[in-house]
Amino acid sequence: MLFNSFSYALFLPVVFFIYWGIPHKFRWLLLLASSYYFYMSWNVKYVILIFFTTAISFFAAILIENEQRNRNKKAILLVAAILCLGVLFVFKYLNFTISTFAEVVSFVGIKLSPQTIKLLLPVGISFYTFQTISYITDVYRGEIEAEHNFGYYATFISFFPQLVAGPIERTNNLLPQIKTEHFFDYDNASYGLKRILWGLFKKMCIADAIAFYVDSVYASLDANTGFHLFLAVIGFSIQIYCDFSGYSDIAIGTARMLGITLMENFKSPYYSKSIKEFWSRWHISLSTWFRDYFYIPIGGNRRSKFRNAINLFMTFLLSGLWHGANWTFIIWGGIHGAAQLLERMIQKSFKFYNRHWLYSIFSWFVVFSFCNIAWVFFRAESLKDAIFVISHMFSGICKWKQYLGNKSGLEYFEYAKMLFVLIILAGYDLVSLQKDVILWLGEQKIVIRWIVYIFLVMWIFLFASVGEKNFLYFQF
Repeated sequence: MLFNSFSYALFLPVVFFIYWGIPHKFRWLLLLASSYYFYMSWNVKYVILIFFTTAISFFAAILIENEQRNRNKKAILLVAAILCLGVLFVFKYLNFTISTFAEVVSFVGIKLSPQTIKLLLPVGISFYTFQTISYITDVYRGEIEAEHNFGYYATFISFFPQLVAGPIERTNNLLPQIKTEHFFDYDNASYGLKRILWGLFKKMCIADAIAFYVDSVYASLDANTGFHLFLAVIGFSIQIYCDFSGYSDIAIGTARMLGITLMENFKSPYYSKSIKEFWSRWHISLSTWFRDYFYIPIGGNRRSKFRNAINLFMTFLLSGLWHGANWTFIIWGGIHGAAQLLERMIQKSFKFYNRHWLYSIFSWFVVFSFCNIAWVFFRAESLKDAIFVISHMFSGICKWKQYLGNKSGLEYFEYAKMLFVLIILAGYDLVSLQKDVILWLGEQKIVIRWIVYIFLVMWIFLFASVGEKNFLYFQF
């Protein structure tokens, strides 16, 4: 069941009205049943996996809490982590590992015929697995108490708004909200609905519209050079941002309608003036997860400069691997890690200029350009394709006029329409650097507010890409 589907448009109001119409003591049960129904709408069989991971982490946390000896606590944590991550490994990384091993041994003359397993990747498995790992780790560290009500805990892991693509919630934020009694608040519900509307606008009117062109270019790279590739590279950067942040907006808005506040996952990342700042604004729940549960535990910046550099680079490599079982994702993560290390080295040399507005513009341009180039490895099917795109995207770039119109597969009206919505997106993100745009809009005169709301609704109905298109991060 997709957020941008007719079925979800029916599902959410039903859950909403039942949720606020029943006593508090039954609401967790409704959320649990709704979440499992939501997940089973993709594949009924794979609900066993999320139940298994939930049960393992639930009982492991209780055992850790009741155990006195630290060695035994570590053993329980390790076994639980291996079991939870083992499920993720089998479905997401087993075939990649087998193929990679065969390629490596072939260099020493050993020829293997690897047998891979055809498995459908369960949606959201990377997200809910990380959520369980953070839970048992927090219990082990003594930062939270183990939850003894399996129903509450299962609802926390499977909470449908953020189940399949995050944000990856922390226990101390989401679980207490599931257990706490909420009272209907019109402002909360209104905010949530507006946030959903904005998310649908980004997904259906920007991301999906751009995807048509980007996909066509990447499907036939040999037939496209120069400005075609350049547009596809820029286009994918916008597409993945609007697609993923659009999902997060809908998830946050849905939860807010139920009286629950999820963490923000994006904060205008393309306005960043450093790679480090970009990662403090992009997929925040994942970057902070890796910081707290991998980077800091292996030493963080508490070791020598060399060891710190290794720790940072390893963290980004692992982050790339988390996104997919392909060397292109690993390289994408490695590029970001290397860029942060380089940034650290040269930043001090430019410290004197960093308050000048020209330096701010230059820094933004460099970071935005870098992110666009790095996304090529994220989007390309292979390393060969990524290198082709980067090496050919500037071919004949000075002759950009010849690519406009029908020659690029787009009409002039399509360019104008896309430029218009991108200006709206850029303005929204710019204002959101200082304030919550939706709250700010709610403070404006009623005429202005409703002009904006009606415009978004009408634009979705008139120009949204036809068909229920999947969200990019569902594949992770």
